[in-house]
Amino acid sequence: MAAEKYSMVKALNEALRRSLEADPKTLVMGEDVGRLGGVFRVTDGLHKDFGDARIIDTPLAESGIMGTAIGLALRGYRPVVEIQFDGFVYPAFDQIVTQLAKMHARALGHVKLPITVRIPFGGGIGAVEHHSESHETYFAHTAGLKVVSPSNPVDAHWMLRQAIASDDPVIFLEPKRRYWDKGVVDPLGEAALPLHAARVARAGKDLTLVAYGPMVKVCLEAAEAAAEDGHQIEVVDLRSLSPVDFDTLEASVKRTGRAVIVHEAPVFLGMGAELAARITERCFYSLEAPVLRVGGYFAPYPPSRVEETYLPDLDRVLDAVDRALAF
Repeated sequence: MAAEKYSMVKALNEALRRSLEADPKTLVMGEDVGRLGGVFRVTDGLHKDFGDARIIDTPLAESGIMGTAIGLALRGYRPVVEIQFDGFVYPAFDQIVTQLAKMHARALGHVKLPITVRIPFGGGIGAVEHHSESHETYFAHTAGLKVVSPSNPVDAHWMLRQAIASDDPVIFLEPKRRYWDKGVVDPLGEAALPLHAARVARAGKDLTLVAYGPMVKVCLEAAEAAAEDGHQIEVVDLRSLSPVDFDTLEASVKRTGRAVIVHEAPVFLGMGAELAARITERCFYSLEAPVLRVGGYFAPYPPSRVEETYLPDLDRVLDAVDRALAF
């Protein structure tokens, strides 16, 4: 199959297909992932081609799904679990943080749990309560888990294949508001970066915008808008939230002297808090301004009719850019 333009949904679907073909021990399991093909159609067509034994429709029981996946991994399988929506992961939280994250250390390295947990996360789709959560810091704070989030179809495809091939448990956060964005994907090619490497999505010299998942596109738009005023903004797509590629981040901020961190999750104790602290520690003598953060408000995610007010947008990012450049 030659390179062609894929939506993120299709890129993820193709990644699952390639991983299933590559390893007969790889399984896909979750609510409605089989005959329905998933609520976002990420698993569309896989049940027809791989059957009930490998594309498994589960009961509506997230804790049971995760517990079953852990048991399968202990028996040598490589489960790919889909949590249907971000807010549905909480019943499985105990299994994830007390079993999945700790089993390798508990067994002194003798046991591996190669489980990928796919979670559509974030807002921007007009959904009801429990369908627009940004809970990445819960998992990034948990030692023993790897946490990644692609921002575009190319990264979504290759990062999912890398996550499934990894022997570590990976929380794979899919920005659902970007599911319909398109990019050119070549499934026969190779990944451009290791799974946990950040990338410079746009080069610049005046300020570094740091983002991941759904907010990378907003930051690229902000950089384009700032260019009209003569400002050259660099955009760093973190891609991995645990571990974080601090070397790439440090190199960028030392070049620009300023940093603004953007994410959908609330600013209070969000990823930006750790990132800002690390940037300050590692780049103190290079900084020309305080590290600023842009994120959601410290409040429950609102009804869909006002979510655009809650979510960081172009204007809020540009406001932070202007404040940082004013120093």
